[in-house]
Amino acid sequence: MFDMRALTGSLCLMLGLACPSLHAAETLVAVASNFTGAMQEIAAAFTGATGHRARLSFGSSGKFYAQIRNGAPFEIFFSADQVKPAALEREGLTVTGSRFTYAVGSLVLWSADPHTVDADGEVLRNNAFQRLSIANPRLAPYGAAAMQVLQYLGQEQATRHKRVQGENIAQAYQFVLSGNAELGFVAQSQIMRDGEIIRGSAWRVPQELHTAIRQDVVLLKQGKDSEAALALLQFMRTPAVHAILQRFGYRSPESAQSS
Repeated sequence: MFDMRALTGSLCLMLGLACPSLHAAETLVAVASNFTGAMQEIAAAFTGATGHRARLSFGSSGKFYAQIRNGAPFEIFFSADQVKPAALEREGLTVTGSRFTYAVGSLVLWSADPHTVDADGEVLRNNAFQRLSIANPRLAPYGAAAMQVLQYLGQEQATRHKRVQGENIAQAYQFVLSGNAELGFVAQSQIMRDGEIIRGSAWRVPQELHTAIRQDVVLLKQGKDSEAALALLQFMRTPAVHAILQRFGYRSPESAQSS
């Protein structure tokens, strides 16, 4: 009997096409909040290319780490750092060999006011502001990077009583957007598209002022037999995804090897 599905699959492989799956499935994915915009675009492209769906939950990497250890039914974990996926790996909660760096994040000092932040970040040294927003450095890699920058610039003590702390980078961004802080350290992906600031003013923090924000993804044990989960991890290595990462201000995974 003629098998059209087999023929279609063979053609996709032969021609290198990202053909939609004939058996569409869904995977439950935990995603660090800094990656929200990029991941939403990636998920849409993933569904268009494969037919599979990624059901996304966004939040702090620290909270997701705790939830996964307590049995949360996620199949894939996109962390904002390397530490938490590696810890889950050591604890036997991941599929061996599945972890890799999917993006390298960029930190910016940002204000919703177009005149507050100068191109060299001198506003920090001048200390002419009342509130500085950062993400919790114990839970959020972008917060830890922000503290490293303040230490490097000798501004840790000077800003101590001016800092307002968000649970994650999304909340740190909201503090600035709402006016509860004049400026704050946020992810470049939150305020830039195609190399341009969407609104406000920003200083792109030089990479050498903090540890590189390498972000790892890992396949969790609950996703080891999930067709959609496996397909999504493969899709993350495609040129389509690399183009999306660049648009949102992330460096490519290859950049992590030389940092």
